[in-house]
Amino acid sequence: MADGFLTTHILDTARGCPAAGVHITLFRIDGDKRVQMVTKITNGDGRTDSPILPKGEMRVGTYELVFEIGAYFKGHAPKSDHPFIDTVPIRFGIDDENDHYHVPLLASPFSFSTYRGS
Repeated sequence: MADGFLTTHILDTARGCPAAGVHITLFRIDGDKRVQMVTKITNGDGRTDSPILPKGEMRVGTYELVFEIGAYFKGHAPKSDHPFIDTVPIRFGIDDENDHYHVPLLASPFSFSTYRGS
């Protein structure tokens, strides 16, 4: 059984706080197919209550996290019928199913960034 797991954390850099209530969907990329694995919602700390992929479910391969950050900013940013940042997909690879992969999102209504965290 693999010991690795996948987590995330979303920070609202415009307001300087965690982004609560954001829907996140994880897909596994299998050739030209996206296979939906799980959907989670961030808590008050901008994290999910449990790992997105818990120990035992991590596999080597390509994945995509899709963050529905536009819906979050509708309640916390200037009103817009066409938000500049809406859905943020982040595609990444897992090479070691025994490692902890942390894929955070730093977001504002007008920009976002990510990195491999710890």
